[in-house]
Amino acid sequence: MCQLKKKSERIFDDMRQKNFPRLNLICLSFLLIGFCFPFPHGSQAAQTSDILRIGLNMKGVDTLDPHFANEPDERALAEMLFNRLIRYKPGTNSEPEADLALDIPEPEIVSGRQVWTFRLRKGVMFHPGPETEAYELTADDVIASFRKAIYSVSSIYAGDYSGITVERIGLHAMQIICEKPISKPLFMAKLAAYPGGFIVSRLAVRPMGYEQFKTHPVGTGPFMFDHSVPGRKLGFRANMQYFRESPALGGVDIFFMPDIEKRKSYLRSGKLDIIDGKTDSKWAWDMMQAGDIVTDLQGIGEAVMIHFNTSESPLHDERIRRAIAYALDRKAFLDICGPPVARNIYSPVPETLLTGGLEGKKIDKFGLDYPTNPDKAKQLMDKAGYPDGFSLTLVVSKRHIYRRYYEVLKDQLAQIGIECELKTVAHSSMHTRIRQGENPIVIYIAWRPDADAVLTRFFHSDSIIMKGGNPDTNFSCYQKADKLIEAARSETDPGEQVRLWEYAQLKILDHMVVYPLQYISPVHARRSVVDYGHVPAPMEIYPRITEQTKLNRAP
Repeated sequence: MCQLKKKSERIFDDMRQKNFPRLNLICLSFLLIGFCFPFPHGSQAAQTSDILRIGLNMKGVDTLDPHFANEPDERALAEMLFNRLIRYKPGTNSEPEADLALDIPEPEIVSGRQVWTFRLRKGVMFHPGPETEAYELTADDVIASFRKAIYSVSSIYAGDYSGITVERIGLHAMQIICEKPISKPLFMAKLAAYPGGFIVSRLAVRPMGYEQFKTHPVGTGPFMFDHSVPGRKLGFRANMQYFRESPALGGVDIFFMPDIEKRKSYLRSGKLDIIDGKTDSKWAWDMMQAGDIVTDLQGIGEAVMIHFNTSESPLHDERIRRAIAYALDRKAFLDICGPPVARNIYSPVPETLLTGGLEGKKIDKFGLDYPTNPDKAKQLMDKAGYPDGFSLTLVVSKRHIYRRYYEVLKDQLAQIGIECELKTVAHSSMHTRIRQGENPIVIYIAWRPDADAVLTRFFHSDSIIMKGGNPDTNFSCYQKADKLIEAARSETDPGEQVRLWEYAQLKILDHMVVYPLQYISPVHARRSVVDYGHVPAPMEIYPRITEQTKLNRAP
């Protein structure tokens, strides 16, 4: 990861043209300040009534480089500071609209390659940086940004840009070229949903260096970086030159508060306007009882799936995996977070939540819903040669929600003779060890932006942990759906693409390499004075703070 981030600076250096004039230093008012109070005091409070205050469940951020914004809260910060060629319209997670681009182009096939030609808006200005003045966005910035994304983004997303190149065809025009044609919805997701789609300033990085860019990002978004107190606070201020319109807010202050009780107290007392909530239905309901608090359940959040390692005994036997599936009781898992925060899912790509989700009636038709049936589970265990069961050792994250899922799993498997020893480790250690194949059963909680990402990362042979061509999160070591996944990825007809995704999922469920469990909606609470400027969509996984967001405080 460190090597990838260091490569970012080299890429920007390579893209810098020698004939650019030296840029002047900006005035002191734009320099990073050394210290600020965690909340406004005295007369300062009166001057910041239009500052939106957000409390995040974070201890801080390692980088504000948007190409490494993998977590929902990190992405929410990036959305305020940066733009994309194409974005999803606020209030949706599937309706693309032009952002830095003038319009959404239709692709052309040239010599077997798919070419997307983009014309850029003129007059879009980058924020001032520590050592650069504001300047106009050009195709050179977009190209440098995409090359940085293609070659040095987080390994979680780097593979999604393979086979893609970018070329300049004018000062405000450029092309994105796909070696293998892909459908329009899948291409749009690469620009509008993945972190690599954010456009960053190439000129600001050179004089200050990449390390400073990570703490003082420069973009074109409705808000610009103003100051930080490491581990405590970030301050963004309105970008009055924003190309859409000047923001209604004067700025946004972000406070790092991993303590949920502190966040809740500060929201209720009026010291915060929006907070990360707790993924618990009772907590969400309790917050809604306060007359001036609104609770938002936003989107798919993260899908929970139980993966079975098919490469090792005894789970290499399909009868054992089916036995486990029939032994599981979805209701017990659902009670951990409770509805409506958590809801059951029955396919790897959840129905209605992502394009390509497998319809329930198709799952039922083929008997792949695996309803709870302990007797059938015991029969399968007996046929597989394990009438008395067996034992497993599983590493578990210290995080409460992971512990609870594994504890419920342990209790349910004990009923068919499978004894699980749970070893609690640090969350980061769990991630390392499950990627080393230590767990025969992996409960994984994650968000993926589209069907191709779900199927590729969890079920394509290239993603097999340790041994795959691009090791990722194929914990089941499954490799029998490759052709369907690859065919769907290269299919340009959206209807046929969905059909191939469905077939792949039916095959995966039939072999019972994964037990799709549920999805957990992110919970956010806000004071009723907060107006996002759009109706929060069920599919938005974090609050979208835009130029239209405002505070309807009493005068």
